[in-house]
Amino acid sequence: MKKDHTFSSYQIIGIFLLGVFLGVILSLPVSSKADLSHPSFSQLKIKEELGSLSSGLENLLEKINSFFHKEVPNKLNQPEKKTTEEILKPEKKKTPEPKEEYQEKINYIPYERAIIEVVKKASPSVVSIIISKDVAILEKEYVNPFEGMIPEELKPFFNIQIPQYKEKGKRKEKIGGGSGFIVSKDGLIVTNKHVVALEDASYTVLTNDGKKYEAEVLFRDPTYDVAILKIKANNLPVLELGDSSKLVVGQTVIAIGNALGEFGNTVSVGVVSGLSRTIIASGDGFQERIQGVIQTDAAINKGNSGGPLLDLSGKVIGINTAMAAGAENIGFAIPINQVRDDINSVVNQGKVVIPYLGIRYILVNENIKERYNLPVDYGALIVSGNNLPGVFPYSPAQKAGLKEGDIVLKINNDKIDQDHPLNILIRKYKPGERVELTVMRGKSILHLKIVLGER
Repeated sequence: MKKDHTFSSYQIIGIFLLGVFLGVILSLPVSSKADLSHPSFSQLKIKEELGSLSSGLENLLEKINSFFHKEVPNKLNQPEKKTTEEILKPEKKKTPEPKEEYQEKINYIPYERAIIEVVKKASPSVVSIIISKDVAILEKEYVNPFEGMIPEELKPFFNIQIPQYKEKGKRKEKIGGGSGFIVSKDGLIVTNKHVVALEDASYTVLTNDGKKYEAEVLFRDPTYDVAILKIKANNLPVLELGDSSKLVVGQTVIAIGNALGEFGNTVSVGVVSGLSRTIIASGDGFQERIQGVIQTDAAINKGNSGGPLLDLSGKVIGINTAMAAGAENIGFAIPINQVRDDINSVVNQGKVVIPYLGIRYILVNENIKERYNLPVDYGALIVSGNNLPGVFPYSPAQKAGLKEGDIVLKINNDKIDQDHPLNILIRKYKPGERVELTVMRGKSILHLKIVLGER
């Protein structure tokens, strides 16, 4: 701070005290008769005292001067005095220091941070699937239904115009949407079979960075509600597959998907509410029985189908597939272990290899037992129907000697029932593997060795 020569209130007080001090000294008594050329004892004493006081005064003045010229903070919040030059000089505006992002100041608890990290890591690998189809462009026009049927003179009485629509070409139109997730860097995408069920529709994949790709349907699983698509791209972010066999009820799960076909990468969080559920999924003209699914209260809305269900390590443990109608917070996902072989087969071989037995059957339960008068209430009853035989010609089943009316009770040591149907149990094996079927024929029990084929 620049010093000036004006006197402060403290300096004025100091000068006043100095004047009082000098006044006291000058008022000291001096003898009128004394010879000033020859100082008396009193005069000498006064001079001595004056010298001592003068020295003390000098010290006092130095201390006062140093005190009042020392730069001290303006404790009274009074404005500092400035020179004319300082007043006229424009002030430099201080550049405000950049503020830290609000998010960085939040102290997330470990649970929240785990969810945030999973979403951040997984979202780039989750895609939206747009379903489009060529639809007719209809044009409205009016016609007289009696045209050419009545005499000319009667036409004024039958001048009736009825609207009808004629096709004037076609246009591609969005008819639905779903979700999926990337499982290979070169563009393999997993979704639900019902999302891409239409053979005559086209499918477009929209990635998290806003890019669009035309998609080819490589595979629709005949057993599970699963399909695999392919887009032409490279170096895509990939989700890691987890192990759904280690899931426990109450475990936290995260669902990501294209909710309602509009809101891409919508996140919902919940828990595993149940395991190994069996549901009848239906919609848009299809109905399918799905066994062994995961139940969760994480929101799985329309459009979320095909998206990943993740654990807190960010691994896929399920494929979101359905929600319970007329209920809240009841959704279902296909365990990833059920379709892991499909995914690995396409990644490694470019196709899905499915074991094949070659029979048409219905699962036996109490109702089927009573209807067909069967001795057991479980197993797979081989029957014909819909112009299809019970045992397909040249199939592994025919070669092994299976016949219509046989009940397949077990495959190896696995019992076949409503919760463990044959089509799921057989997926544990690969084409070319030899399995043993326990078969009831009439009252006899047969053990047949069969080498599974490839579908």
